[in-house]
Amino acid sequence: MPRLLSRGARVTGVALAVLYCSLVGGQAQQTAAPARAGVGSALFTAADINKDAALTRAEMQSAFAVWYAAWDRANAGALTEAAIAAGLATVLPASPAAAGRGSGGAPTPSETDVQEMLKVLPSVAPAGPARPRRVLVLADSPGFTHSSIPLAARMVDELGRKTGAWTTTVSYDPGVITTENLKQYDAIVLDSTVGAFLDEAGDQTTTAARRTAFLAFVRGGKGLVGIHAATDTYHSGMGNTPFTRAAPIPAQLAAALVSQGDTDADQKLTAVELRTLIDAWFDSIDQAKADRVGEAVFAERVAVLAPARGGGRGGAGRGGRGAETAGRGSAPAGGTWPEFNQMIGGIFKNHPWQRVAVKIDDAQSPLTSMFKTRSFEFEDETYSFFQDSWSRANLHVLMSIDYAKMSDTDKALESSASARTDGDYGLSWIRREGSGRVFYLALGHREAGIYRSPDMLSHVLAGIQYAIGDLKADDSPSGRLRTEGASASQVR
Repeated sequence: MPRLLSRGARVTGVALAVLYCSLVGGQAQQTAAPARAGVGSALFTAADINKDAALTRAEMQSAFAVWYAAWDRANAGALTEAAIAAGLATVLPASPAAAGRGSGGAPTPSETDVQEMLKVLPSVAPAGPARPRRVLVLADSPGFTHSSIPLAARMVDELGRKTGAWTTTVSYDPGVITTENLKQYDAIVLDSTVGAFLDEAGDQTTTAARRTAFLAFVRGGKGLVGIHAATDTYHSGMGNTPFTRAAPIPAQLAAALVSQGDTDADQKLTAVELRTLIDAWFDSIDQAKADRVGEAVFAERVAVLAPARGGGRGGAGRGGRGAETAGRGSAPAGGTWPEFNQMIGGIFKNHPWQRVAVKIDDAQSPLTSMFKTRSFEFEDETYSFFQDSWSRANLHVLMSIDYAKMSDTDKALESSASARTDGDYGLSWIRREGSGRVFYLALGHREAGIYRSPDMLSHVLAGIQYAIGDLKADDSPSGRLRTEGASASQVR
């Protein structure tokens, strides 16, 4: 087993985040098509009573009516924001990650998922380690906590153990990011660390020290690996927030309900006010007027209707998407830590697709040699990145979405304001950062995704070895024209 560092008393905060933020993430182990976590997906999971993967107006109204009646035990006829938040915490589903925490407070993956992963785990590393290597997995998530986080941590440990390429320490405590402690490691793996994962609210000194140590570690010659939601960090905009460690989803939803539905300004919500608001929300969500909305669309649009408090998202109110500009690709990125945003390579915007055609961009790279075909389909939650945050001029792209093979219907799942103008959507890449190296893979949400794919597991293995420095690869930016012989000079 990997070495595990507990957060002590602060693990309680992570456990709570798992409880209400993985409302949908919990579904990842039980259903085939979870959407990105957040208030919208949480609400969808709770309100979809018949579990037919669609929500109707009647279903949504019925769910809220039943909940409201249960919360208003005193028959007061009006509920405060706090009362609604407390009620929502009882009806929004918890995840297996929360229920599966071990005695030490750290989450444990499903044994079924572990065994399925071990069946296809590669046994030989593409490069021999130059010396004994150590990898630190940081799995703390102050935002939405993916249910696949403990499985991803186990993946890193098992890859190193089985191939002999490294040993692994797993921590859920950002306090391990200090200059002195990091001296013992060769790479940091960010395991779906949604939000401002190094920051301490109200403690600028600690926050600054961690950020400085983190940047110096990578730029000084070490490695950084990002799995899935490592790009859903340090940003705002388009329904995403610079999450703090005190942003529970029930409170987020309650705040939106009261602030938008309280028509008489008494800081409370009556059953009539709630019903009126839910009708308005459903009108905004069901733009196709089909009276049947899938989870992905529902989650994306509710994220706009019910932003986290203090999210700095730029103004979508009751009108939902009405605040978006009309120009394609015009939505701003909103990075809140520019050095990190550039280092990791992109800022998460949304995830409109669950199954895509994958294109191998550099078939000559040792990081893609495990893929026997240059185009194939893969099912997992697929990220899209803000237009001005992701560019081949900054990255050596290994895999991307084969956008030309997508149907017009699938392309239309992205709204006009957020869709990229170039149809270019990266899935994995490498890049230099000072003297250090960065590898990122956008996939990794589903337990039945990369963790059961021998090729994807080999891709991660190679990526970590590149970040450590044991596997040499061309990491020159893909968008930069090369002169003759430049490729060889970039192999480090």
